[in-house]
Amino acid sequence: MTDTRPTGVVEDDRFLEHRAPPGHPECEMRVRAVGQAIRARADKLTPIAARPAGDDEILWVHAPGHLKAIQEAARHAPTRIDADTYMSEASLEVARLAAGGAVELVRSVVSGEIRSGIAAVRPPGHHAEASRAMGFCLFNNAAIAARALQRMDGVERILLIDWDVHHGNGTQHMFENDPSVLYFSTHQFPYYPGTGAFEEIGVDRGLGTTVNVPMPPGCGDREYVGVLQRVLVPVAQRYAPDFILVSCGFDAHRDDPLASMEISEGGFQAMSRIVRRLADELCGGRIAFVLEGGYAASGLLEGTGAVLDALIDPTPPPPPTSGPVERGSTLYGLLERVEAIHGSNFPGLRAR
Repeated sequence: MTDTRPTGVVEDDRFLEHRAPPGHPECEMRVRAVGQAIRARADKLTPIAARPAGDDEILWVHAPGHLKAIQEAARHAPTRIDADTYMSEASLEVARLAAGGAVELVRSVVSGEIRSGIAAVRPPGHHAEASRAMGFCLFNNAAIAARALQRMDGVERILLIDWDVHHGNGTQHMFENDPSVLYFSTHQFPYYPGTGAFEEIGVDRGLGTTVNVPMPPGCGDREYVGVLQRVLVPVAQRYAPDFILVSCGFDAHRDDPLASMEISEGGFQAMSRIVRRLADELCGGRIAFVLEGGYAASGLLEGTGAVLDALIDPTPPPPPTSGPVERGSTLYGLLERVEAIHGSNFPGLRAR
């Protein structure tokens, strides 16, 4: 039976009130570009209202000292927390709204109000550590949403996919000793923030439930789609999540000024169809995307459109089939490294 429940979207003009310093890449343009893709499909989308996250929700993943530090910085706004990360007068409330909007989206999926959706929020979140704001990020929106699913809705196992071009150090560190959240990341390496090596596979009880695929500059559709087909799919099938959450950055787009990757609009379309298919197969279609990076208007527009089209279509076309991987290619080398490290936990991994 075709699932006719709508696709939800969290969008709010208040995200524009996180005012960037002149020339800063994490600026209001970002949500305007995303909004253009949303408006083009508005008749097929259901709005989900954002609301500010409370202290208790933020403290599910952040230390009390971190929340106090952000509150103190807000009293001195406009200010910079570090060379990359800023706060304007409204930033504290906007960051609360971003985290709360992500929570409302995932809970709307679990409740059955919507089938799936995307939270078009800012500031982004995946670099925010338990006790440190960094990399444009104040609170870790996706991590807070994941904990909300577990604490408020009883969701047991979450697959958190991060395809932002930068490694989500904050998200990894929050869950690396927790087997109830499998963190899977593709990212340019070596690059900011310097974490996310192949060998980072989790710690203690979470050993084996962190899967990093660090990729060299210049990777594009073939490498990204190949990694999702040949690594993510068998990992997800073995892990059998109850919910899939995507930290969704579009800064691996070929036009992005902050990175050196080459994903096209077609690449994001294929990636989106792969994860939609996984959600349909493994967890009743329960999937939500939370916006992270992306600093070219074209990449944000094309990437958001690709995600929305994959979610809206009641019967999306199948992902592209996986062809042979040439020995000695970049993709082959990536697959070999992942198989060598994770092959015992995920037997479906094969470079060949």
